[in-house]
Amino acid sequence: MTKAVVRTDTSDCPETYFIPRQFKVAEIIKPVNSHASYNRRDYYKVVLVLKGRSRLVYGGRDFVINRPALAFTNPLVPYAWENVTSNLTGYYCLFSESFLREKGRTDILQDYPLFKVGADPVFFPDKEQTAYITSLFHRMQLEQDTSYPYKYDLLRSCVNLLIHEGMKMQPADAYSHHTNAAARITGQFLELLERQFPADSPQYVLQMRKAGDYASRLSVHVNHLNAAVREVTGKPTSTHINERIIQEARALLTYTSWSVAEIGYCLGFEYPSYFNSFFRKHCGVTPLVFRSRR
Repeated sequence: MTKAVVRTDTSDCPETYFIPRQFKVAEIIKPVNSHASYNRRDYYKVVLVLKGRSRLVYGGRDFVINRPALAFTNPLVPYAWENVTSNLTGYYCLFSESFLREKGRTDILQDYPLFKVGADPVFFPDKEQTAYITSLFHRMQLEQDTSYPYKYDLLRSCVNLLIHEGMKMQPADAYSHHTNAAARITGQFLELLERQFPADSPQYVLQMRKAGDYASRLSVHVNHLNAAVREVTGKPTSTHINERIIQEARALLTYTSWSVAEIGYCLGFEYPSYFNSFFRKHCGVTPLVFRSRR
């Protein structure tokens, strides 16, 4: 019998184990002049800056934060934080997309205006909004360490409230180093990519596996698509596609009883040997070895 597919971003961990790893809330305690490297992170992040001066470089855009601010970052977009002053205070919250999907949500965070590739990530709340947002972070800090059996439901609610508070605000003005067209094309590509998943049946067959497939669907030249995606996210189109296929393969190997051949076929590999080679190249082991370790 085929087991239900559980959607996760960390498919190598049992559900009861990975939920705590998908969420964290804490105070900002970075030392003076700390500078996070400019690269891709694995989590969505919400940051509340209450005091101090900092700089956010996000997808090629530069934001100077010198008053209370609320910032949202997408793991698909490379970014860096730099503390300009030593008195930076505030809070941050990290969470995976699957953390919010735990209770059956099927919407995609990338569809939210705050997390769309190319969206403005920084908002400046007024005094009343800042007090309310601060109270949400305080509540999450308290609940994070409790033994309440439904605390993750409560934490999800707080995260959703943060998202909606951000959506009610006007975005900060910022100069964009990439064109609106590049951001638009990249967003459309990522949406098309995500809509191909999950694979919910062994009879499902992935329709688009190459950059050219997406370029044709978007009616742009493949070189133009690659240039836009690399400009906005810092990674080529093929890397995004391969990473998403591997994520799906790991989930199917962990949470279904489908054969390796069935999984490879539904992910677009005509022969099992092709899938085995692809999986080993990206994961370091064959699909069977990976499954045996679950």
